[in-house]
Amino acid sequence: MLRFPGHGRPQPDDIVIGPLDLPSHVDEALAVQAVAFGLGPDEVAVRRQIVLRHMTFPGARAFGATVAGRLVGFVYGMPNDRTHWWSTVVEPYLRAQGTDTWLDDSFVITELHVHPAHQNRGAGRALITTITDSATEPRSILSAIDTESPARGLYRSLGYQDLARQVLFPSAPKPYAVMGAPLPLHRR
Repeated sequence: MLRFPGHGRPQPDDIVIGPLDLPSHVDEALAVQAVAFGLGPDEVAVRRQIVLRHMTFPGARAFGATVAGRLVGFVYGMPNDRTHWWSTVVEPYLRAQGTDTWLDDSFVITELHVHPAHQNRGAGRALITTITDSATEPRSILSAIDTESPARGLYRSLGYQDLARQVLFPSAPKPYAVMGAPLPLHRR
């Protein structure tokens, strides 16, 4: 069962969604990402530095999904800034599609991962809706591997639409899609 702190009676296998001090739990979060996304130790080391740097940006925040106190999923994001690396990479692709205005006044979902053993229980949906519910920006953007996947299906069900496809990030082996949605996200 999915539960938010202070709501309902706790059960041992509940997935609890709440704020996450990501810098203090970066290694736990990256362990989840490594399993969910298939990352090796070298990539985890690089991402650790990126996450810690991102969490110093104004407006950056994170939420976690825990089971019995153990982190099984997380999301983090921040207000988008065109000077950030991600924006500089995706901007030409968005401009070519006439959608580059999405980079302005948007909340970017930087990472969202749920351990495979805890997927398909609503944790990813709860994490992304919780973090965007507190956004002051009128829309949200993100990037996802450009294949038909459960993640892309989730994003579409929340109102995200493709803004650009076949986006190539340096050193990424697969192309990505950039997606955007007006806030608040759709609810089922």
